[in-house]
Amino acid sequence: MSENILEMIDITKTFPGVKALDSVNLKVKKGEIHALVGENGAGKSTLMSVLSGIYPYGSYTGDILFEGSICNFKDIKESEKKGIVIIHQELALSPYMSIAENIFLGNEQSNKGIIDWNKTHSEAKKFIDLVGLKENHNTLVRDIGVGKQQLVEIAKALSKDVKLLILDEPTAALNDDDSEHLLNLLMKINKEKGISCIIISHKLNEVTKIADQITVIRDGRTIETLVKHVDEISEARIIRGMVGRDLTDRFPKRTPNIGEVRFEVKNWTVYDPMDETRKRIDNVNFNVKRGEIVGIAGLMGSGRTELAMSIFGKAYGKHITGELYKDGEQLIVKDVRQAIQKGLAYVTEDRKTAGLVLIEDIKKNVTLSNLQKISNWHVVNQNKELVVAEEYRGKLNIKSSSIHQKTGNLSGGNQQKVVLSKWIFSEPEILILDEPTRGIDVGAKYEIYTIIQNLANEGKSVIVISSELPEILGVCDRVYVMNEGKIVGEMGRSEATQESIMACILQSSS
Repeated sequence: MSENILEMIDITKTFPGVKALDSVNLKVKKGEIHALVGENGAGKSTLMSVLSGIYPYGSYTGDILFEGSICNFKDIKESEKKGIVIIHQELALSPYMSIAENIFLGNEQSNKGIIDWNKTHSEAKKFIDLVGLKENHNTLVRDIGVGKQQLVEIAKALSKDVKLLILDEPTAALNDDDSEHLLNLLMKINKEKGISCIIISHKLNEVTKIADQITVIRDGRTIETLVKHVDEISEARIIRGMVGRDLTDRFPKRTPNIGEVRFEVKNWTVYDPMDETRKRIDNVNFNVKRGEIVGIAGLMGSGRTELAMSIFGKAYGKHITGELYKDGEQLIVKDVRQAIQKGLAYVTEDRKTAGLVLIEDIKKNVTLSNLQKISNWHVVNQNKELVVAEEYRGKLNIKSSSIHQKTGNLSGGNQQKVVLSKWIFSEPEILILDEPTRGIDVGAKYEIYTIIQNLANEGKSVIVISSELPEILGVCDRVYVMNEGKIVGEMGRSEATQESIMACILQSSS
């Protein structure tokens, strides 16, 4: 019997105008953790969608062998019956249902068509304990953090007698502690339960830590498979396979030209919109200069996003007090429309839900924030819209078949470039970028960093919020540190290190 639980042979998948997969081959051994890496748009998620039946048999060419048998999956239910379960980056949980209900959603514990709630709750407790969740099984999913929601997804997969677990960017939205817990859990269930895993991730330090084998995909083709303890495995080697060249510098070189203070936030206080007695932002003060890139570092839940959204036209919060100044003059900003008119832009951390209209094409997304610039008497001039979209597609190097391609079909890196294009087109003077490279590969990250630098070089003031400290340190000229809704530290580029930022956070918590 073969030692491989899975073999994908010469898989080719074509979409209109583009060949997403070109004779891709993948072999996964029984009981191993196999990493799949590549740039955004390389074909990783497409390959896993073929495997799991999201793209059914007949929509691609090639063969899938699972446990030695050829499989022609028509839908995801057929692949799950075989023991193949995929957990997507966007979690498929119902926020208004309990943890137990979510674990068995679509796999209800029933007797003659009636749900057996005693069995549902008792079985859910077993899986909750197995993944290390401390929450009660009746807790609503909306009331737990993203890291714990990932654990619910894994519990849900385990309830389906999973043999091969596929995880697409499982730690993209997690902080370091939650990521560490999740990776340890994967290694535990892999070792104790013998469950094979395929993990797609851009976090190469995590990949090299847990993977037994690493397959690199580039431009829809298999480049190589690296075997732990056999091949030389390093981040530099993986990057070379992913991008087709050595990437010696993760961040573009920068010679800043910083001017006077452009934007100031004074005594800014914000209360939670769901609990108006809870202070989320507490008397925050900071400033950004012309041509400067300022970072806001902090742990998840420290208030960084709440601060950014409340500044951007009071898009978050209740009972907001404090003052905003631009070029020394006080700004009165009552809503998002006014914020845009006053020269502010906010690039959300959640590009798919709040940043883009995924069912619309690139052209309409790019011009969305400044329609009046391309309109005559409130009617969009389609010729102007075409010119603008083509300009930004070229300027930001958006890889697509055309400006008419739906944004939902773009890779994560190219979606992020469309979001940036949209806000750059609004002609802002102050840009707030919230997790600008989340879920993006190293090559695309470099391009985004270059765009950020170019914006600063044009004299714009840029605020970067990021959970990745190397990113904050590599991109920013100055760093503010947040913890529990307060600014607890400020440091220049020369004094900012991962250690000094973490020390600042820990000291403020004690």
